[in-house]
Amino acid sequence: MGCLNATVSPLLIETIRQLIDKEGCPRKKIVWAVAELSRLFTKERATLNRSYLDDQAYAMAYLSYFLPVNLAKIQVLLNEMPAPEVSERFSVLELGSGPGTGILAVLDWWHQRESPHTLSVTAADSSARALKQARRLWDRHCQVVNNQEASLQTYVRDLEQRDWLEQVRQKRPFDLIILANCLNEIFADACDPIMARTTFVNESLALLAPHGTMMIVEPALRETSRALHQVRDQLLREKRCTIYSPCLHEGDCPALVKPADWCHEERAWAPPVSIQEIDEEVGFIKDALKFSYLLLRKDGKTIVDRKPDVYRVVSELRVMKGEKRVWLCNEQGRQEVGRQDRLASPYNEAFDQWHRGAIVQIERIARKERKGTISALGRLEQDAAVQIVRSV
Repeated sequence: MGCLNATVSPLLIETIRQLIDKEGCPRKKIVWAVAELSRLFTKERATLNRSYLDDQAYAMAYLSYFLPVNLAKIQVLLNEMPAPEVSERFSVLELGSGPGTGILAVLDWWHQRESPHTLSVTAADSSARALKQARRLWDRHCQVVNNQEASLQTYVRDLEQRDWLEQVRQKRPFDLIILANCLNEIFADACDPIMARTTFVNESLALLAPHGTMMIVEPALRETSRALHQVRDQLLREKRCTIYSPCLHEGDCPALVKPADWCHEERAWAPPVSIQEIDEEVGFIKDALKFSYLLLRKDGKTIVDRKPDVYRVVSELRVMKGEKRVWLCNEQGRQEVGRQDRLASPYNEAFDQWHRGAIVQIERIARKERKGTISALGRLEQDAAVQIVRSV
């Protein structure tokens, strides 16, 4: 169900470890801060201070645990987005970069690609401390991998103020713009946070090259994911961009129809030993990467050709008594489809490998009619061919 640990190189993990060791923060304090930050990120986000990375214990906890995890998520999406169209240099902007989650992911990914082109990166964040850590990590990793063709420019700026835009505008256009776990933290006190964030994304999109990608990654929580879905819908209504992935349509998000629904990704990975050790001490199980995301484009490119019989799997494959079921999404909305075990056949055997995030094609979905009402549950029949168009 995806690349296992292919996204966090041992060299990068070692670079992060060396910086943590130099800071001299006690291990016990770091582990406590990981547990505390996790609680704030997931259960009490309203009480999370935006300047939490200026606190040493929280900063070290973020470097030790959350940075490698979030970095892996970004590299999964770097491998999913269209191949960069580069002539001389690949230009990247990360907004709300913190200690460099996105820029380090790009640096390591670019090194693994062995590209002959120059990498130029710009990072903006409100925390001078975090950007200082980002610079130290960047310089150290460039030294380790002998990368002399990558440059980094940092700006200490409050993203809710427009002066960041004036600072980075001179470096446009950018081939890639990253907002990682940032959008939900800004404009929280605005009269209309969704519109304020939509305006922010639109202003950022204006800096994107015609064939570039904008990557937005958010936590896989109902509140933050639904807010991202709302920003998505507003962006599409204003026709400022199109969706490369994960969506297979440009209509309103079906996950917003019911208040309890939301859409997120889950990608398997093998955590680095350092993450496993903290998990054991804190009592976590970080055996999968969970997040919500958007890859936005201005050239209309899509991850696959869109067709009425092509769907994205937006749930786990649920094993039930005598059957399996899954939720799908495309321009027809969200719908539940199942296959009874007795109807398994060579035509539909690919159904057993379906997983969250996979893009699939179904020849025919049958629906029973009872007393003039058509069942909402679709069925895969024995002779209906199905296939996985794209895995994750």
